[in-house]
Amino acid sequence: MNVVEVGIKLEKNIDYYDNLLKEKGFINDFNCVTHDIYYTNKKLDGLTENQMKNSCIRFRNKLSIIDKIKMCLKGNKKIFDTIKEDHHYSRQDLKSKIQLQEIKDIGLVVYYDNPDYYDLSVEEQWDKLINELNSYGFDFDENTIGIDKLRTLYYKKEMYSKNQNG
Repeated sequence: MNVVEVGIKLEKNIDYYDNLLKEKGFINDFNCVTHDIYYTNKKLDGLTENQMKNSCIRFRNKLSIIDKIKMCLKGNKKIFDTIKEDHHYSRQDLKSKIQLQEIKDIGLVVYYDNPDYYDLSVEEQWDKLINELNSYGFDFDENTIGIDKLRTLYYKKEMYSKNQNG
């Protein structure tokens, strides 16, 4: 079973999408600022988004000087230092939340998956997720592909794929 999560870079600002989702009955029920620092001792060239994520040790929000020393002693080096503002939207009839993330050095990205689709093929999941997001007021076409956060930060240019979990 492959779980597909779309992560699509948006063109308008957070207020636009906040209003769009609220008009469709969504409630903004969670907001936070997250600071993630990723360390690794592995080579990341040529990896998928998920492979990069799994090749790193992630520290969230706090990293003491002792943690930094332990990471360096094990041959790890800091690869990514990310800050994002996370906004979650839920609706009573849905099993998943729509996440809007304002990611430093990338922009505003919508993330969404749906457990009702997990048994479908990667392509079918992608199509259903895009259609579902469009039913909530987004405007994606069938050629839309998602932005890979870590690969974008690593290569310092926008990198895309059809599965941000793949």
